[in-house]
Amino acid sequence: MLNRLEMLRLFCAAAEASSFKEAAARLGTSPQAITRAVKELEEAVGELLFHRNTRGVQITEFGAQLAVHARDGVSHIDNLFHKHSRLPDAGLTGVVRITAPRVIGRRYLMKALLPLATRHPGIRLDVQLTDVVADVVDERIDIGVRIGQLRDSRFVARAIAKMPFVVVGTPKLAAAKGKPATPQDLQHLPMTALTDHNTGRIWPWFFADNHNLVPATPAFVSDDPEVEFSAMLADIGYGQVLAQMAEPYLRSGKLISVLDDYQPPPWDLYIYRPRRGPVPARIRLVYDHIVEALSDPVTFNEFRAMAH
Repeated sequence: MLNRLEMLRLFCAAAEASSFKEAAARLGTSPQAITRAVKELEEAVGELLFHRNTRGVQITEFGAQLAVHARDGVSHIDNLFHKHSRLPDAGLTGVVRITAPRVIGRRYLMKALLPLATRHPGIRLDVQLTDVVADVVDERIDIGVRIGQLRDSRFVARAIAKMPFVVVGTPKLAAAKGKPATPQDLQHLPMTALTDHNTGRIWPWFFADNHNLVPATPAFVSDDPEVEFSAMLADIGYGQVLAQMAEPYLRSGKLISVLDDYQPPPWDLYIYRPRRGPVPARIRLVYDHIVEALSDPVTFNEFRAMAH
């Protein structure tokens, strides 16, 4: 059953149009929705509102009188919201809770969010950087950012960027230990490894054709991607990292890439939010801002320039 305000809104559109089809077109709904609203309103008031025949519909005298009062009521309520929406930063107050992987959050997300927080001081950002996949529904997170597959019907998700992976090492490491010709060669060379917070096990390295490899005896292990990356830069071992992290160092010659012919398909970077009713203005603003920032290649290019 429709709420009474929506019922009256659809009825008023029908009263002003030449047909239910025209009324539906004006409101971007279906003629069936108009018919259902009129029927429910007739049952509620106990009066016939439209005469129906094969040529169409015609409003009754009672219906025309009701439409006059209904328009005033709907207009009055709409004006209350309209006046509120014209207040400075109306609806842009309150907490927006965000979760993101640490690398994405530190390097890219915060740079996008801090200017937004300055422009809208009524919005309080609560940013949780974690590599643990959070249950945003249970933890009441408003917006999530995640790399990799995201298939959950509880979320509204959108892929906003591609995140390629590369295997890198320093020129000094390659000169001392040699370069791998195949992924299997890596097991005989120093490797770095990253612990998966979700499982407690070491993350596998991914390669083309759905092949993966888990470092058997890594020379360095960390649970933080930034720390692991620092070990790669310090000649400790080869590592597999996001291309966005490695590219400035590849360009400067501090790192070299290996096994380029075995690179896996890029992973998607997703932004998502729970499906739980209307989206408040503050959340929509932050969500749209993150989409704009992280889908723009300039966001990553600016970091590359800073790293030189």
